[in-house]
Amino acid sequence: MRIEVNVPGSCGELVQGSVRGVPFLVTCPVNLYTKVTITDGGTFSRGLGEKAQLALERTLEYVGCPCFPYGITLESELPPGKGMASSSADIAAVAIGTAAACGYSLSAVETAKLAASIEPTDGVFFSGIVRMNHMTGECLTKLGIFPRFKIAIFDTGGAVDTMAFHERADLQCLNAANEAQSLAALELLEPPRTPERIAAAATLSALANQTILAKEALEELAAFGQQLGALGVNTAHSGTILGVLFAPETSAAFVERQAGRIAQMYPHVAYMRSVELIAGGYTIEKGE
Repeated sequence: MRIEVNVPGSCGELVQGSVRGVPFLVTCPVNLYTKVTITDGGTFSRGLGEKAQLALERTLEYVGCPCFPYGITLESELPPGKGMASSSADIAAVAIGTAAACGYSLSAVETAKLAASIEPTDGVFFSGIVRMNHMTGECLTKLGIFPRFKIAIFDTGGAVDTMAFHERADLQCLNAANEAQSLAALELLEPPRTPERIAAAATLSALANQTILAKEALEELAAFGQQLGALGVNTAHSGTILGVLFAPETSAAFVERQAGRIAQMYPHVAYMRSVELIAGGYTIEKGE
């Protein structure tokens, strides 16, 4: 037996905030992945962190599987603590793979509830772009397929503990103060969902989040990026990264060139790499 599950990470969120006290995020899945492989060639566990191990245990309990006599390996392209949904992708890939090894097909809705029982979760494993309550795992709105933006990812440095961030005593009040911007950003995500409107929504949400988790010179960097042909920016609202959004038809060479100019102008951010916005969801392959 061999089961392989791939779950994408993210470049932060397109929009995040709260409306009438209900927290939400709009997913920003990208083409970087966590891969979990399960085989019957021995009993071992490789690459699983504490949260991924907890996902395995809770999934076994959920599907009623008393034992797990398999080998499981986790590999990831996603750095932790940056806001790239590394933990969410790890937890989801382990849960989906573990359930499959037990003969159970775990839905995205079930995966979200399991993930949220461990920590606030990103919805990158849902098909398409979704607006979800990251605290409970509830999918609030399915937004469909978005244009495939090119995104230059920059890191502002350090790391953010997701659990500690969401336990901040002032977070609810700060989100409430930004509710008007959150509503305006969500309105921009209504049809027609042009790249320009989506980028404007992301930029509005990113700048509003400066009162919660500030990123140095973000407004100036966003304006400079637009001078270079970008459509806007997005951020990890509870992480360290930011994305500069380019139109889907933009060439990779152009993105790399402009990313270099941004890094030169703003040396406090480190250019990581360029990615593409994708549809979200996961893949699972089964074989002998």
